[in-house]
Amino acid sequence: MRLSRAVLTAAVVSLTAAGLPASAAAAAAAPERSVTDVVPAPVSAKADPRGEFRLTPSTVIAADRGAGQVADYLRGLLRPATGFPLPVVPHAAGLPALSLKLGHDPRIGTEGYELKVARDGVTVKANTADGLFEGVQSLRQLLPSAIDAQRVQHRTWTVAGGTILDYPRFAERGAMLDVARHFFRPDQVKLYVDQIAQYKVNTLHLHLADDQGWRIEIKSWPKLATVGGKTAVDGDPGGYYTQAQYRDIVAYAASRHITVIPEIDMPGHTNAAQSTYAELNCDGKAVPVRTDTEVGYSSLCISSPITYKFVEDVVRELAALTPGPYLHIGGDEAHSTPPADYLTFEHKVQPIVAKYGKKVTGWHEIAKSAPPVSAVPQYWDFGGDNPDVAAAAARGNKILMSPANYAYLDMKYNAQTPLGQDWAALVEVRDGYNWDPATLVNGVGESQVAGVEAPLWTETIRTSDDIEYMAFPRLPGIAEIGWSPKSTHNWTAYRARLAKQAPRWVAQGIDFYRSPQVDWK
Repeated sequence: MRLSRAVLTAAVVSLTAAGLPASAAAAAAAPERSVTDVVPAPVSAKADPRGEFRLTPSTVIAADRGAGQVADYLRGLLRPATGFPLPVVPHAAGLPALSLKLGHDPRIGTEGYELKVARDGVTVKANTADGLFEGVQSLRQLLPSAIDAQRVQHRTWTVAGGTILDYPRFAERGAMLDVARHFFRPDQVKLYVDQIAQYKVNTLHLHLADDQGWRIEIKSWPKLATVGGKTAVDGDPGGYYTQAQYRDIVAYAASRHITVIPEIDMPGHTNAAQSTYAELNCDGKAVPVRTDTEVGYSSLCISSPITYKFVEDVVRELAALTPGPYLHIGGDEAHSTPPADYLTFEHKVQPIVAKYGKKVTGWHEIAKSAPPVSAVPQYWDFGGDNPDVAAAAARGNKILMSPANYAYLDMKYNAQTPLGQDWAALVEVRDGYNWDPATLVNGVGESQVAGVEAPLWTETIRTSDDIEYMAFPRLPGIAEIGWSPKSTHNWTAYRARLAKQAPRWVAQGIDFYRSPQVDWK
């Protein structure tokens, strides 16, 4: 919304007359957090207690050309709790403003930003809209937690003063949601998108198919969704996304500057497809439906031409639905596929992905096939030696780090945690924070790491509250590992900053785990 100054002045007068909050009438509130409290930790931050800025009914959002989408997003964040109009305008025209500016700063790259908060205004500068969006995530942390309320709060809205210069350590900071073991509706996925975006996560990996259920409509194989999508772990209700729903999820994520990476796991983890279409089995007989949580028993028929017709149809349709550069082809735990057959499968399937304009990503087992250097193996093991992954890195492949014993959000916090699993480890908040992607796998250094991803497998996860309980507070720590400079990595300092996030989560209704390792505010 863009208003003239005259119209804006009339709106402010109207709001004040109606008794909506103005700073002169609201209760005083000192900043809850400083610029040095931001999660993930910035490259540099300097607080200025005398530079606090106050939002008032006369504040505008001044957006450069190309910054309008981020400006509208910021307005949507701030209006419910403040009740202020916060119009988006091309110029502040002397009014107090939150300014979003695009420029050319070689220090900050494509996702970095500079944030300045002073008494006369707030400025976020970046080279791209992505950078502005990440800057807005830091800005919102400098406001009182009540800014996340969905009703008008009568109070002073003070933004902590100071400056931040910031840019990411790694290009990819991801979260994965397994919607195959248990299905999550589009609105639940969008909620998770909003939650992870706060911590500068920029990819959402959707695990769309597994032994227990198939979750995406494929028009050339319609029963995959309508039949294969009916099941879930423990016989719970299933579900699937129509192609229109999937496109909507992808678009919503893009509006939060998050790229969706869809996964169809293969040649293993395919029981839902093989129980639906008999021709995907070597003997032409459909296998029984499985809703248990065993792994490693299923395999597509590697020698059958029908298998590759199936794969190409799925890849073609999914590629057309997905604007992002990657398709995830799984490749893990294919214990029922002989090693030679596994390589045969990978060498046939990876070119199919390329044919439809996408790059390959997959679990780190794909490194055995010497994939093209554009492929990104995703490492899920416990660290240490892995010759195949090290060789891939030496050839030029970037490795995405998701070690199960640190980054898997479905691992229990402790033996008493009511949800989750413990096959990899018990992962308390400190455990999930105290690891380094650049030293995890021998032979894979800083320059060979694509980034980090926090997977959440859902064998025991059924609700959004379950997702939140397992993801928070560990996901912000993994996001910080991916974003923040290695030099800032310090548990004592992090736990203090993390504690100050709790009031924000309460205001947002996030059902987080109150770890005894953190002195929650």
